Amino acid sequence: MKLLESISNLAGKYFAAWVIAVALIAYFLPTPFLGLGNYITILLGVVMFGMGLTLKPVDFKLVLKKPVPVIIGVAAQFIIMPLIALALAFIMNLPAELAAGLVLLGSVPGGTASNVMVYLAKGNLALSVAMTSLSTMLAPLLTPVILLALAGQWLPVDPVAMFVSIVQVIIVPITLGIIIRRFFPTAVQKSASVIPLISVIAIIVIVSAVVSMNVESIATSGLLIFTAVLIHNLLGLTLGYMAARAMRLDESKRRAISIEVGMQNSGLGVALATAHFGPLAALPNVIAAVWHNISGPILATFWSKKPVEQDGEIDSTTGIKKRVQNTGS
Repeated sequence: MKLLESISNLAGKYFAAWVIAVALIAYFLPTPFLGLGNYITILLGVVMFGMGLTLKPVDFKLVLKKPVPVIIGVAAQFIIMPLIALALAFIMNLPAELAAGLVLLGSVPGGTASNVMVYLAKGNLALSVAMTSLSTMLAPLLTPVILLALAGQWLPVDPVAMFVSIVQVIIVPITLGIIIRRFFPTAVQKSASVIPLISVIAIIVIVSAVVSMNVESIATSGLLIFTAVLIHNLLGLTLGYMAARAMRLDESKRRAISIEVGMQNSGLGVALATAHFGPLAALPNVIAAVWHNISGPILATFWSKKPVEQDGEIDSTTGIKKRVQNTGS
């Protein structure tokens, strides 16, 4: 078990490097990876099952106890990211499948890697986990509706079929994970350190499958769609932070919302694109799986070196907000 723990930590630490390496191998030697495309949905289910094993009832309590920051963050996520994707698709004149795939990337919920980035960035981790949980639970309803409204102009969208897909690959595995954690807490606790390794392997296999199916498209449109994904991510991080700031949330919450808005569940995007649009539409989500795990650590490292200034209570005599310094998350 200790060996698996060490391998799991290593895999998580160098996740972006592993994804890039496997993507390059699948690009130059695609044949061995072509058959893996049939297992994308199952693999994503495995990742979501792992997420369910890590969730606790306390992760959802914040939504009820302090709902405003969570609602602001989730609303920003499902409004800002789809609209940025839509604007970029028009401005960059993307082909239909790539445009739909980019909008899909903007319409999926937050990714679990964002929680790690928020922790490293000294952001509000409880808020981050609550946002990821709530956006994931809302995804079966919101993602199909947003796609129908914004991406239906490029490709046909079946919201009912997409709803069923999201329930199957997201809600069912997460629920199963929560139930197993509830009834077998000791076993789950013992295997907790290995869960990230399983998720990393699953995502790497998904990336290799989609890259191998899109070698020709990557050669012709790779730079274009990489630029679109990069801009989409950077604008999401920036506008997420600005939205939180406009609502006068403290610095730790701004950082959490920024990262949550900017980082999506690209694995879900890959699975939905492959099942409902075609392999080419999955390409923006594959590139996002790589890029988000580069930009996220860079931003987290930058913020980790800066103290977190939080809003305090208003002084009854001066009417000025007291400021407190928080150097931890």
